[in-house]
Amino acid sequence: MESNNTLQIGTASGTLLSIVPNILSEDIIKTIILAVVGAIVSFTVSLLLKGLTKFKKKH
Repeated sequence: MESNNTLQIGTASGTLLSIVPNILSEDIIKTIILAVVGAIVSFTVSLLLKGLTKFKKKH
């Protein structure tokens, strides 16, 4: 059975184009802010855990 790339691309494009008008600019801004906060928290926790493991290895 052959895969039909044209059908898959058409389906994906149609789905994307039907979703785009429903996304509000407020949602995009909220998503960007949440992504930035998540990245900062993740980075901070990584640094804290790295420092904690170094501290435990010394003692």
